Amino acid sequence: MSTSQRRSATESGRVALDQAEAVIVDQYTRLVRLAYLTLPHTLSRHQRVLVAHSLVQRALPGFRIGRATPRVPAQRGRPDPAVASVRARVVRSALAHDRRPRGWPGFLPPPRTLRPTLPVVWGLRLFPRAGGGEEIALGQVLSEVPAPARAAFVLLQLEGLSRSEVVELLTAADVPEPEHALRTACDVEAAAGGATAAGATETLLRSREFDACSVQTRPTDLLRRRRRYQLAWVSAGLVALACAVLLTGIWATPPAEPSRTAGIRPAISPAQLLRTPGDTWADTSRVDFTAWPARGARTGDDELINRALATWTDPPRGTRVGVAKATTAEPPPRNTQLLYAGVVGREAVVLFHDGRRVVRYGEPISSRGAASLDITRSDEADVTTAAALVLSRGAGKIRYLTAPWIAEAQTRDLLTPNSPGRPLGVSDEGVTDAVGRPPGKGACDSLPVMQLRSSSKIVEKHAFLVTDLGDLTPAHLSYTPLPGTGAPPRQPREATSSAALRSWARTACQLPEMRGGGVRSVNQWDFAEQDLPEQGGRAVWSCTRASTWRGPGDVLVQFRTSTASATAPAKVVGQARSTAACSRFGQHIVASTPWTAGSGRHYLLAAGSREVTGIEVTGEVEETERGRTLAVKAPKDPGVSVRARLTDGETLDEVGSRPAR
Repeated sequence: MSTSQRRSATESGRVALDQAEAVIVDQYTRLVRLAYLTLPHTLSRHQRVLVAHSLVQRALPGFRIGRATPRVPAQRGRPDPAVASVRARVVRSALAHDRRPRGWPGFLPPPRTLRPTLPVVWGLRLFPRAGGGEEIALGQVLSEVPAPARAAFVLLQLEGLSRSEVVELLTAADVPEPEHALRTACDVEAAAGGATAAGATETLLRSREFDACSVQTRPTDLLRRRRRYQLAWVSAGLVALACAVLLTGIWATPPAEPSRTAGIRPAISPAQLLRTPGDTWADTSRVDFTAWPARGARTGDDELINRALATWTDPPRGTRVGVAKATTAEPPPRNTQLLYAGVVGREAVVLFHDGRRVVRYGEPISSRGAASLDITRSDEADVTTAAALVLSRGAGKIRYLTAPWIAEAQTRDLLTPNSPGRPLGVSDEGVTDAVGRPPGKGACDSLPVMQLRSSSKIVEKHAFLVTDLGDLTPAHLSYTPLPGTGAPPRQPREATSSAALRSWARTACQLPEMRGGGVRSVNQWDFAEQDLPEQGGRAVWSCTRASTWRGPGDVLVQFRTSTASATAPAKVVGQARSTAACSRFGQHIVASTPWTAGSGRHYLLAAGSREVTGIEVTGEVEETERGRTLAVKAPKDPGVSVRARLTDGETLDEVGSRPAR
């Protein structure tokens, strides 16, 4: 069936106009919710509410009004054609809202957003009422998937359509790959971390968090609105004067540009922000962002702080907004804390903390450029993960604001483990000198990190490493050494020892691949070592785990030999995403890799963690070996399955493979 045929079948073009109107009136809330959830999350919540209502109100088909046909209840298993028609029009309009036609200039908004449409609200901001933690988590997951996948998810879970009906409707809405959108929608429940367990998804989608018909209102900034109104009259007068002057050949100065946050009233005022006393950090058992005092030369600049809060509440058009993975962008709550307000380079910067997130606002101090807003999760931060925040990035350099308990800062290169750290200047306010940024993906000539030492008032002789992975909070680097004979399991420790630095030097080039993933910490675990066949030296097996603020983590299993140079990148032999492996909840691991000896003979190598008592290989190679390591002659790239036995009798599959049945 062609796209046009499917579209015709889906919309059921013979639906009478009064029937479609009856559907819109009867199911208005449901249709608005569908449009609101499908619309792009680049729109503010106020804009999405208005656009959703507009799309539903324009969903009437453009047919002539004829004699009304009697409405017959839909037969079981067959959808009402009027409902299907209106639903299809709403979905297509929502998906096409931010779609630019071919050849449309990229600097202009999509043509649909340029059309004046009703409803229009002046002087008020509309927001759906806030839901609970599960609703917020689901909303964040939906914001990270494409619009067709969001539409498919809602159609499946809320509208109750079958998969074939969803594919048919998306095809009619000009979605290029409807099957892919459907598969992504099916993955959303798992990505939501259990918040959408069976039977609960529809309840969450029906909650007030996503109800664009039951909204709360908040006025825009009344004083700014009044100034803006006066400025409009002044500007009009200046324009008229300029036109008159132009007629005489004299150029006039253009009127001033309104404030970038004019018309936006922040959720809280600067006077309501929490400000921690400067000596709290040295006399508290909670060493995290709540212990940071408010620092910076402009902490008393209420106009700057008010603009920052207004931008956080509802970013104006043109604001560069960056929201870290699995982080909500909701307005500032009442318990928001001021961390910093000052000038860094050519920007005025404000930092906030609300207990779950850190927020950075920046605006140029000498131009009319765009402001920026960045939001990153920070819940359950500690002495290391709350040790610094990014103040500015630019020209390959970063400036940090360090925690008040940081007594000393150094920089070092992970790829030169034998080189000592270099002192890093820190101002009285805690602002560091410029630090080199880690390279992007695919480049690894050096990998700068920051080595910080805590004050003895917190803990003695405590130094640790952090590095930038794209978020406001730098990631904490740690190290777990090889298991000792008869020793209890070793816990992650700071990556400042010689052994830790040597291990990180071989695996650090994988860090840029973790950029932008909402990473909280990265641990390098050397879980096994092995003598290589034919006197080929020794090999060390490592598991590098990037743990995220939201809980799950990604792991890379790496294999390095003693014959390679001290900084030669280790070989990646396995990987897994969103897993508990290589954490305290996944303490057992087995991995394998092909290896070629100096003689040219090919081997299959395998190794497991401390609880492994035997390794079994099946497939093109059949072998069973007692102990934690295995080496057997094999084809160059054998197709095998590797499984380990543990001390408690359980079996363990290789990292990255499917679970055993």
